[in-house]
Amino acid sequence: MGMVGGGLDAFIGAVHRRAAVFDHEIELVCGSFSASPEKSKRTGQSLYLPDDRIYDSFEEMIQREKELPEGERMDFISIVTPNHLHFPPAKLALENGFHVICDKPMTLNLQEAKELAQIVEKSGLVFALTHNYTGYPMVKEAREIVRSGKLGQIRKVVVEYPQGWLSKYEEGNDYKQAIWRTDPARSGAAGCMGDIGTHAENLAEYITGLKITELCADLTTFVPGRLLDDDGNVLLRFDNGAKGVLHASQISNGEENALKIFVYGELGGLEWHQMEPNTLHYKSQEGHRLIRPNVGEMSPAAKAHIRLPSGHPEGFFEAFANIYRDFAYAVKAHMNGEQLDPVYDFPSVYDGVRGLAFIETVIASNQSTEKWTKFVQ
Repeated sequence: MGMVGGGLDAFIGAVHRRAAVFDHEIELVCGSFSASPEKSKRTGQSLYLPDDRIYDSFEEMIQREKELPEGERMDFISIVTPNHLHFPPAKLALENGFHVICDKPMTLNLQEAKELAQIVEKSGLVFALTHNYTGYPMVKEAREIVRSGKLGQIRKVVVEYPQGWLSKYEEGNDYKQAIWRTDPARSGAAGCMGDIGTHAENLAEYITGLKITELCADLTTFVPGRLLDDDGNVLLRFDNGAKGVLHASQISNGEENALKIFVYGELGGLEWHQMEPNTLHYKSQEGHRLIRPNVGEMSPAAKAHIRLPSGHPEGFFEAFANIYRDFAYAVKAHMNGEQLDPVYDFPSVYDGVRGLAFIETVIASNQSTEKWTKFVQ
């Protein structure tokens, strides 16, 4: 793996690195860790990389790595930069024969996302998007329960993602994460809805297998001086006739990372909380039971993503690592001309396009006087 971004003071870069090496399938061999060559060098040295594999830019890294013998060069890049720097390295890497794994949202805007999908298709290479919440075993189990028909036809989906960390004007306090995430030039056209609303959208579509067709959005910027939305409420319509509610907020004072989803069908319902990820609630009018990892019968998809015996909690890093491990399996299968077992799934470039389409549709709906806005395709 070669990494783009993820310097010493970057939160998510360290998460990606730990997740990547969790299963001993991936080795970090090079990187361009910052727009500052000095910071990139200090980061690479702190990770014990040789100086000649620490690069001043992603362009230099891709060109120099391509010149190395096949057994020595990196096989893929991991992109962990702010959103505006996702598309350029992804495009260049794919055009030079390197697979790509990228943080979300996939690009700065929908036009870039659609172009990137075409580049991935043309290259035939593997592309993964780190919607990491899909990596939790109980999320896999929830998806399989829906697929099995045990809930009957899905009628209602409620997904919420409240945080409180931007309740104040943190971007004025030299807080790096707040500064770029609230900057339209680096984050894109949406703030809260782009940062965490896309996670909620992706989780709803992943578990249910349904697609949003229309929505009605109300976005607000509560904190004075902030340039992007920090709270949003969205009504959803799905392609099977189901209705939904999506709420995402970064000014819900006191909340931590409280992603939750509720799925209701004709025959039963499911409930999952990210902060209690090892418990899936299965509910119906006949009763309520808890599903836990490695307790009783589980779907092959869930089993493939559980590492420990029952009663040993697995969490955020393990879910992130599942995305990286499954991606590594896909890259190896590609190298060997083999088909990947579908149990090892991960978000693709098309999920990235859906995410940017969601952002664009939400913004259009918020600005419209019409009640419903059709989902941008």
